[in-house]
Amino acid sequence: MTAVDDRMTGIFENLEVPEGFKAELIRGEIVMTAGPDMVHNIIVEAIRDQLPRARWHRLTTQDIDLPGLTSEPQPDLVVFERDTTEGHGRLVPAPLLTLVVEVVSKTSVLRDYQTKRELYAEGRIPAYLVVDPIKAVCVLLTEPSPAASSGLPDYVLQRTTKFGEQIPLDLLGVTLDTSEFRTYS
Repeated sequence: MTAVDDRMTGIFENLEVPEGFKAELIRGEIVMTAGPDMVHNIIVEAIRDQLPRARWHRLTTQDIDLPGLTSEPQPDLVVFERDTTEGHGRLVPAPLLTLVVEVVSKTSVLRDYQTKRELYAEGRIPAYLVVDPIKAVCVLLTEPSPAASSGLPDYVLQRTTKFGEQIPLDLLGVTLDTSEFRTYS
């Protein structure tokens, strides 16, 4: 990291975020967004409830550490095995993660489909699930590659599923039922 990166990280770590807002460090920029819609929260809850707690940590509002990148995103849900960490600190290291989930909002479309896709692939997170209540689809991305054909980090495999269909999450050993997912009004 450069001195500018270190300063930005320091500012971010000491930032006082107003209640009802969320702040993330994305490629050296602090991005602040309003709290999520109820449709968003119900989708996150529905996913979390389908992942066996006995095996997986299923955390919301958890910042992640992407080593070597000036980014500390806060996915809507992070999933990692229970025995992989002692549970210290504000950041979960990306190498511990098995799945990250982002639920698209009207203001996060580009960030969720492009910027975070690249970040999570570069961080080598095995699976990234984009849930889109605008289009009523889920996009499961797997097999991260540090440099895809475009020259940018990306995922090799992409599977798009409509709301109401099931999504096999092979890495977690579960099939996700999306029948409770709703679209924004």
